Order: sequence, then C-alpha cells, then structure tokens
Amino acid sequence: MYMSKYAPGLALLAIATLSIACFLPWTWHEDLNMYFTGFQSKENIYGKPGKFLLIMGGLTALSAWVPRVWAKRAALLISSLNAAYALKTYLVFSACYLGYCPVKQVGIYLMLTATFLLLFVSLFPKGRLPLPTDKSV
Repeated sequence: MYMSKYAPGLALLAIATLSIACFLPWTWHEDLNMYFTGFQSKENIYGKPGKFLLIMGGLTALSAWVPRVWAKRAALLISSLNAAYALKTYLVFSACYLGYCPVKQVGIYLMLTATFLLLFVSLFPKGRLPLPTDKSV
C-alpha cells in the first residue's frame, strides 16, 4: 500500500506532537485562575492523563517499526484504546462545572489530533501478511 510506506515516520511525528501537547495548556479555568495540562490539574482532580497517553502512544509508535504481524495487531488495539481514552479526557477536561466553563487551549486539540493520527497510522501497517498455503492437496 502507498500509505504504509509513511507509517513509521508519521508515528514518530504523532508521538512527538503528543508529548509536546501533554505539556502545553489544555484548559484555562477562570474561577481557579490556572491552566490545566496533561500532567497538572488542581490537586490532581483529573489525574495525570498525559502519562497514560504517552505510554500507550509510545507503544503504538514502537510497534510501527516492528516487522511482525502480532505487533501490527497489538498496535491497532493499543491505539484504539488510546484514542478512546483521549476522547474521554477531552470530554472531562472541557466539561462545564458549577456554572463555569473552562476555556479550551491549543494543547487539548493537539492531543486529540496526535492520538487519532496514531490510530490512523495503525490502520496502515508497514509490511505484508504471508499468504496462506493449501496443504490439503
């Protein structure tokens, strides 16, 4: 496939973008007068989703370079879990609470873009599956 030629490079670009996005501000909370990032929120109310996103994204990017069928299938599973977690994180961080709506910043959009790029890359793995042989004859 044409797209599979660029899959490892796109995986590296996506994990680099994801690692930068986790340190950028995700939301601005006016009532608290502070920014939330992937690693910092007020008293860690939202946890540290950046850790999970980077670990799972790193595993997906690493599997783009492994020339085994099991690695390609694992990448699809891991990247889909990572994309679902990123979507859940987006909804949690950007949800309104007690009449206050946080202002979304560029980091949360970069995080979503990078995780869905990793999912897209895992759909087009580099390498070929071996053809089945008929041994019944």
